[in-house]
Amino acid sequence: MVKVRHALLALIAFWVAACNGSSTQTAVVTPVIQATPTIQVAEATVTQQPTEVIPPTPRPTLSANEWQTLPIVPTVSETALEIYHQGLDMGNNPNAFSKVGDCQTSTDFFLVDFDHAGRYGLGEYDYLQPTIDYYQGSFSRRSMAVKDGFNVAAVLSPLRADPDACDQGETPLACEIRLNHPSMIIISMETNFNLQTPAKYGGYMRQIVKYSISQGVVPILATKADNLEGNNGINAEIAAIAFEYDIPLWNFWAAAHPLPNNGFDRGLNDGFHLSYGQNFFDDPANMLEAWPWRNLTALQVLDAMRNGLNK
Repeated sequence: MVKVRHALLALIAFWVAACNGSSTQTAVVTPVIQATPTIQVAEATVTQQPTEVIPPTPRPTLSANEWQTLPIVPTVSETALEIYHQGLDMGNNPNAFSKVGDCQTSTDFFLVDFDHAGRYGLGEYDYLQPTIDYYQGSFSRRSMAVKDGFNVAAVLSPLRADPDACDQGETPLACEIRLNHPSMIIISMETNFNLQTPAKYGGYMRQIVKYSISQGVVPILATKADNLEGNNGINAEIAAIAFEYDIPLWNFWAAAHPLPNNGFDRGLNDGFHLSYGQNFFDDPANMLEAWPWRNLTALQVLDAMRNGLNK
């Protein structure tokens, strides 16, 4: 009987060691034995119950060109709602948004007209007027994170911050968020990235996204009309990041691509500068140009966000 007991204890010690996995150190197991145990060996069975491990369900990735089929105007996700409400708790202004961008964003062509009555006509899109009223002041605001020549790396560099407005060591992105307390931020960065790879572009863009989220600001990523890199890799990277973080994607490429010359200026014909038209959306001639569509779809995105975040 003693031999049986010792054999069973050895079996238990071996099983415990096996469950703990192999190790460079030998585990010492001190069994606790009842004073007068009764063991019926013939009836005893040792059954190891398998531990069910349910792997986390990964968020599926986009296929190479799937971004081209994504809608121009996003819907508001639960993630965006959570970021937004955290931002309100942090003191962010629900009536303010900011811009992060380069020459396609710094120009007076982008959204500025909506802060000036008489410089736009909504036509059939008059349902957007409450959104214009809601965000008054943000459309023409000079963002600390917008400047000609900026790229995804520049907005993260304290060396590129305005020394007259920003704190020492502060990045343009951090400076803008601190000064404006926006609830949302439109991030529209074009190809101006010194011919770096989409993966490197994405590395910086992820830093922009993560910092914005940490400040309770909902990042809205925008695809671009151009394909100067030649393989649409940057747009694919932008869409993948939006999908990865479950944040809004403004697919401007999908709005510009069907336009004459894919929305590019037919005089310059450089595949980068957008064709110009005024923001009178009831004029059919204007709606053949890219800039009215850039402003209209950006406004539609803001409208979708306003309604979705405040439901």
